[in-house]
This record gives sequence, C-alpha cells and structure tokens, in this order.
Amino acid sequence: MSSAPEPPNIKKEAPKETDSRIPGLRGVRTTTLFRAVNPELFIKPNKPVMAFGLITITLCVAYIGYLHATQENKKDLYEAVDSEGARYMRRKTSKWD
Repeated sequence: MSSAPEPPNIKKEAPKETDSRIPGLRGVRTTTLFRAVNPELFIKPNKPVMAFGLITITLCVAYIGYLHATQENKKDLYEAVDSEGARYMRRKTSKWD
C-alpha cells in the first residue's frame, strides 16, 4: 500500500508572542483617526513628564487655595471713616449681633 506523500514545506505558524506582550491598546489594530483622537492610549508612559505634570497641577491647586484663603480674610474688612475724617479698616458687623 502506498501512502500519499506529505507536502515538504508545510510550516505551522506559532502564535506571535510579541502581540500578547504589548500592554494596553498598542497591539490592537485600530484606525489612524482613533489613534489621533486618543493618543494617551497608545503612547508609552513618560515618567519625567508625568512628574512635571503632577507637580504643576499640585502647585496650581495650592495657588488657587491660597487665593481663596486670602480672599476670605479680606471679605470681612472694609474701610471706615470716623467723624474726624481718619480712615481705618474695620470688620463688618451684623445689626443682628
């Protein structure tokens, strides 16, 4: 009995391991428009830029808090004039107190 000869150059492709090792969406096939609209999903994280951004945001929030605190202190003061014409700063008082 003769058996059919096997084709000589049949190669079985192993699954690509590099595709599964890419984290996030960088390994997924997407359109150029999707990549342009969502670049943060495809760009490798940059630690120095992240640290700079974190420090910048922290300083901005601290500055806004400082402005808010100083405005709170100034809100209760007004410039009063006494009977002799001298000006001085006075805290606002309520007629109900």
